Amino acid sequence: MTALKVHETSLDGVLRIEPATRFEDFRGEYVELYNEVLFREAGISHRFIQDDISTSTAGVLRGLHGDPDTAKLIGCLHGKFYLVVVNWIPDSPQYRQWEAFTLSDRTRQQILVPPGFGNGHLVLSDWAMFHYKQTTTYDRGRQFTIAWDDPDLNIFWPRAPSIVSRRDLGLE
Repeated sequence: MTALKVHETSLDGVLRIEPATRFEDFRGEYVELYNEVLFREAGISHRFIQDDISTSTAGVLRGLHGDPDTAKLIGCLHGKFYLVVVNWIPDSPQYRQWEAFTLSDRTRQQILVPPGFGNGHLVLSDWAMFHYKQTTTYDRGRQFTIAWDDPDLNIFWPRAPSIVSRRDLGLE
C-alpha cells in the first residue's frame, strides 16, 4: 500500500491530504479517496460515520458553518471550488484565523477540518460537487454560522458570490 501524503497547514489540526492511490489511463481515472488503514497510519484517527454531497452552480457560496463536535474530510468530486476554513474555538490562540484552499476534480486533494472550525465554499466552475465525510450525524441545531463577509475576518474571496442562502446572509 502507498502512504497518504499529508501536509500541515497554517491552522493547527487542519490538514491537506493527497490521495494515496490515483491512476489514470485511456479508460479514465481511479482514485482512492478514503482508506481507514492508511489514514490511521498517517495519524488521522477520526471515525467518519456519515457521507454527504452538495451540488451547486458557479457563484454559489455555502457557509461558513461548523460545530464543536464534528470533524470533516472535504473534497471536490466534480468541478472546482474555493474552500475557506476558520478556527472558531474561542480559547485557541488561532481563534478567528482562516486559510483558503482551491479544491478540484483535477487535484483530488482533501482538507481535514477539525471540530470547532467553520468551513464554507464558493463554486468557481460552471458546476461543482462538494463531498464530505463527517464524524457525527448532521444536526443544524448544534451548528454555528460565521458571516462570510465579516469585515473583521477580512476573508479574501476570488469573486463576489452570486447566490447566498438566507441563512448565510444572516436572515434566519
